[in-house]
Order: sequence, then C-alpha cells, then structure tokens
Amino acid sequence: YGKGALKNHQALIQAARHRGIPVLADPKGKDFEIYRGASVITPNLGEFEAIVGHCADEAELVAKGAELMHSLELGALLVTRGEHGMTLLRPEHSPLHLPARAREVFDVTGAGDTVISTLAAAIAAGEQLPQAVALANLAAGIVVGKLGTACISAPELRRAVQREEGSERGVMTLEQLLVAIEDARVEGEKIVFTNGCFDILHAGHVTYLEQARAQGDRLIVAVNDDGSVSRLKGPGRPINSVDRRMAVLAGLGAVDWVVCFAEDTPENLLAEVRPDVLVKGGDYGVDQVVGADLVTAYGGEVKVLGLVENSSTTAIVEKIRKR
Repeated sequence: YGKGALKNHQALIQAARHRGIPVLADPKGKDFEIYRGASVITPNLGEFEAIVGHCADEAELVAKGAELMHSLELGALLVTRGEHGMTLLRPEHSPLHLPARAREVFDVTGAGDTVISTLAAAIAAGEQLPQAVALANLAAGIVVGKLGTACISAPELRRAVQREEGSERGVMTLEQLLVAIEDARVEGEKIVFTNGCFDILHAGHVTYLEQARAQGDRLIVAVNDDGSVSRLKGPGRPINSVDRRMAVLAGLGAVDWVVCFAEDTPENLLAEVRPDVLVKGGDYGVDQVVGADLVTAYGGEVKVLGLVENSSTTAIVEKIRKR
C-alpha cells in the first residue's frame, strides 16, 4: 500500500525472475520504475493514468499501456477499469477486454485486492494468464456486490464459475456432486435426496419431485442405471436409457442435481452424500424406506410423500404394449 513495509523491490523482482518465480504487483504511487521486470502489474485506471496521462478512449489506453509495458519490461499489464471491466495487455498478443461482471455494486472497497489475490492464486495453481484474469474479474464482481470490506469464499467463486459454464445444476458425477453439496452446505442450504427409476417421466413424477424439493433448498435425484432397472423391473426395461432419463430429469425446475447409481438400492450413495432429508413416495412407513436407518443415525430426516393417483410408469408401459 505504499506505506514503506516493502523495500528493495528490484532485488526481490530480480531474485524471483532468476528462479522463474512470477511476480505480481498492485502498484502504488507515481514511481512505477520500482516494478520494472515484474510478471504482471495491476493498476486501476486512476493509477495508470497518473503515470501515462489521460486516455481519451480504449485505443489510447492500449497504446499507452503497450508503451509502459515495453519501457518497464513487464510480462503483462492488467488495468482494472471499474464499471468498464478490465483490460489485459501482453507483448505479441491482442488486447483482452473483459466487461465488468457485477450485477449490483454496493462497495468497491477491496476490489483491487480481490483481483490481485485471485490472479495470484490462479497462476500459482497453473492457470494460464487470460483464464486467471477472467477468474479475477468474476471474483471482483462478487466482492463489489457486498457491503464493506469483503472477501470471496471458494464456494462462492466455484458457483460463479459453474453459472458461467451452465454446470451449477444438472447431471453430475459423484465427485462433482460431493463438491456441489459441500458448497451448498457452506451457504447453509438443506439437502434433499430422492431416488427411483423414472423410466417414463409422467405428471405424477413431476408433482412428486416438486413436493420433494419443497422439503429443503436443494434436491438430488438419484437414478437407477439400466442394469439395476432391468433387475428390478424385468425384461424389456428400461424403456429409456439412463442418459435420457437423467437428461429429462435435469430439465425440471424442481431438480438441482441428477446422479446415477448401479446398485439395486441407493444405500452406498446415501452414505457418501449424507442428505439432510431422505424423501420417498409411497404408502408405506418410514421404517420401510431403504436407507432410512442410515439417514436417521446421523440425525437426518426421512419423509414419505403420497403418490399421485392414477400415475404409474408400469401401467403406462402396459397400456402402450396392449396397443
């Protein structure tokens, strides 16, 4: 912060360069010469223009940025520009302009710190610079949406990335599901679990899943794979492959995550997921629900929801076959 705590900038930068260690600097003051040779510097627009002069437009910013980068022998220059996003300049590369990602801005305090810390963490993890900058831009957009000096958590950033990729919900592997559950629990969300074959999705299924979702904040639907459906339902089943069944379920608004399992019962999956609520449809008692003893043993709830009348996949299949 330019308060004198860090000295001998050049000695540090040169020692790091000699060892192949990236050096990132969020520059302060009007003497950028002390950052000569840094891998990346991340001034905001005001700090940048204090050195190079006012930039009338984006083209002038790029031209003056390229000149500064060359004169200071920088590996890259990232200019953060508030509501206009940020611009990454690198030798021998086209400028990369990223729009601001904030939905609402409440407080910009700490935005610059968020940018350089996320950037450094991403580069240290092996991410390429453009991707690391995009991640930092996303992180800053979240932080400025909070009041006061704020930080961002790993689950928050992961969710933001998933939203960008369209992978926050839908069909998941067990590994992806466990990460999603961990993030949801950090946010205090209640996890609901149900399972079934869902061979031919009908109105009864949709109503049941909406009721199941209402028992908490996130709904996991575990689907029997083709082998287990065949064992449970007999020859000729399933009608639809597990991929098709999961794709249809993932399209329902009530469903957050869809995962498949190969066993006849979901007990092994329940032991991994440990939902807050296990839901099953039917007219039997809680003690008859597969996995109920496991869930109640760690303090979870088990709920049985009534089935919608005249809604049965088996009946639908038989009706089709008779025709």
